[in-house]
Amino acid sequence: MIHVYPAHERFESNHGWLQSYFSFSFAEYFDRNNMNFGPLRVFNDDIIAPQRGFGAHPHQEMEIVTVVLKGQLEHRDNLGNHRIISFGEVQRMTAGTGIVHSEMNPSATEEVNLLQLWFLPEARGLTPSYEQVSYDIEKMKNRLLPIVSKTQAGNEVAYIHQDITMYLSDLENNQHVTFQQQEGRRIYLFVIEGELVLNDDTMLQRRDAARITDITTLHITAKTNSRFMLIDLP
Repeated sequence: MIHVYPAHERFESNHGWLQSYFSFSFAEYFDRNNMNFGPLRVFNDDIIAPQRGFGAHPHQEMEIVTVVLKGQLEHRDNLGNHRIISFGEVQRMTAGTGIVHSEMNPSATEEVNLLQLWFLPEARGLTPSYEQVSYDIEKMKNRLLPIVSKTQAGNEVAYIHQDITMYLSDLENNQHVTFQQQEGRRIYLFVIEGELVLNDDTMLQRRDAARITDITTLHITAKTNSRFMLIDLP
């Protein structure tokens, strides 16, 4: 089953310096029927104004993944990490027993647009940790590039404490890729840019998402040059 969630149906939160689109219940948006998809608990599409951001704040018992689409994001935490993340890098933070961090846009002129995802961890009480990994953008072309995974290890793949794998892909017009997974698992697909067709009959446009169950083979075809994220979930 492919269930499409159009971009315009996401909850929009606008605080002036921060414009957010929530795909699941978060902050002031609550829908008891839209709390999660498997272990995927939060999928936020955020735009942060220059030299603004989130001051120091705590998290617990969550795996937090951040992918910057445009601009830069500055991270600081109480573990002593101070890093800048931009496109071509992925950040994974294990909140575990407790972590405090801040997220700021360091630019004086450019907005930052990022995707932040929260996953329920495989176990509670994990030791807090931080990881930032760079990946080769060219390897996204017409293929699925793993950037976060528990099972697919590598220098360009961040480790996560949950049985998921996150992929990015740049699919050229009329090109296609096929994703196969075991029975009983889920797929979450998010169109960052462009237009895609799934299994020859389901159209997705920019910022649309699909929650997919009971399908082991997914054919993805680009109708224009497209960029998307695919997450393999239990």
